[in-house]
This record gives sequence, C-alpha cells and structure tokens, in this order.
Amino acid sequence: MSSARKSSGASIELKTMEEVELMRQAGRIAAQALKAVKEAVRPGVTTDDLDQVAHRFIRGRGAIPTFVGYRGYPKTICTSINEEVVHGIPGSRVLKEGDIISVDVGATWKGFVGDTAETFPVGSISSESQKLVDVTRESLARAIIAAKVGARLGDVSWAVQSYVESQGFSVVRDFVGHGVGRQMHEEPAVPNFGEPGTGLRLSEGLVIAIEPMVNLGSHQVDVQPDGWTVVTSDGKRSAHFEHTVAVLSEGCRILTDPS
Repeated sequence: MSSARKSSGASIELKTMEEVELMRQAGRIAAQALKAVKEAVRPGVTTDDLDQVAHRFIRGRGAIPTFVGYRGYPKTICTSINEEVVHGIPGSRVLKEGDIISVDVGATWKGFVGDTAETFPVGSISSESQKLVDVTRESLARAIIAAKVGARLGDVSWAVQSYVESQGFSVVRDFVGHGVGRQMHEEPAVPNFGEPGTGLRLSEGLVIAIEPMVNLGSHQVDVQPDGWTVVTSDGKRSAHFEHTVAVLSEGCRILTDPS
C-alpha cells in the first residue's frame, strides 16, 4: 500500500538479519496470497470475490491481513481497475474482459509486515495496456537492482523514472513507496522520481517497499470521494507493481517472493 508523498521526520530503523528473516516469512505469505488472487482473476468475478480469496489465504496461514482497519480501511486488499491507480476498495464491481486490475496486499506475521502488489490482465487486453504493465514491471526490476549498500535513494528513484519516461509513460508523484517493518509505513519515503546520486545513502538492513505507479498519460492524480481510491486525472490507465526488499551486503533481497 503506497504512502502519500510526505515524510514524518521519524528516524530510520535498520533491521537485523533475524528481523529480515521474519519479514521474509511475512512477505512470502503476502506474495502467496497475491498469487492466489491472480489465479482467481477473470471476467465475471467481483473485486470482493478477490478480497475474500486473499482474506481466507492470509488467515489460513495464521497471519493478519495488514490493511484491515488501517486508518479505517475496510478490506484485506486494494483492487484498482484501469484508471484507478491505487487504494481501490473491493466491492460489487465485476471485472470485464480487457480490464487491468492492480492488486495490493499486506500480511503481518509475528509483528512484521510484508507488502506487495501486481497488475493483472483480465482476459485479453490491448497492446497498449500490455506495454504499460510490462514497463511498470520492468521499472521495478531496475529499481531493485539499483537498491544496494552504498547507493543513494535517488538512484533507486531514477531507475524507475528514467526507464518509464523513456517508454513514453509517466510516474505518479503524489504517492510513493516507503520503509516497512513493524509498521506498514515507516521511513524513508521512496519516490519513483528523483536525481541519481542524491538522497539517503542506503545501509545494510534497510527494508523498503519499492512500488512504481505508472500512468499512460499525465502523472497527475485525484482522490475519489471515498477518501481512498486514487485515479488518474485524465482518465487514462495506470499500473502498479510492488516488492518489499531488504538492502544487504550481498545484494538486494526480495522479501515478497512467493517461492
């Protein structure tokens, strides 16, 4: 779940290897729940159907659905369709052939959070939508490569922005990635735009959620009257991918891998 573009000024908490392992366990549960949702995505299902799949999975593993009750959020996952960027609330909406749906899920295990997201096609989608999904996925992969001990946070941000913009798309600026740990949103904020060689120097034990939100058109977004659902201002489609990762001396470790 993305964070609004702001910093609380709180200190950054680096994780021990024991804490990273607990976060790996939380991340695996979140990732496997997301995989279960992916298998349920098809024309004719409702977003609430998908929410129930994730809820049953997470509870069945003995974990807690992190999003439920977070700042009043009512559901286990976020389901954002087409022009919805993030934080769409599951309900009675029925998926249709050609839609794309971004699903964001969090699981808490032994006090630590795993947070992950992916955008799925609903049946057959247009080549334009497929490129949007592919570019967003690749921008996350490039950011993960850039997240290494001694690098700067701006290097991670630039890895997303430079690739996305080279493909003719835009990155959302009002919502960003974030630190993760015992809380879903911790310091630092992790923008998907920035200057290489600037910002926080990445240290071993830093755990962050990198989550590119990429739009077909303008980067500008609006929040709907429900106070949660973020949509593109121009009504064009958006895609969203997210991994929780740990910055370690041997390289960046993806904690939200389902395997």
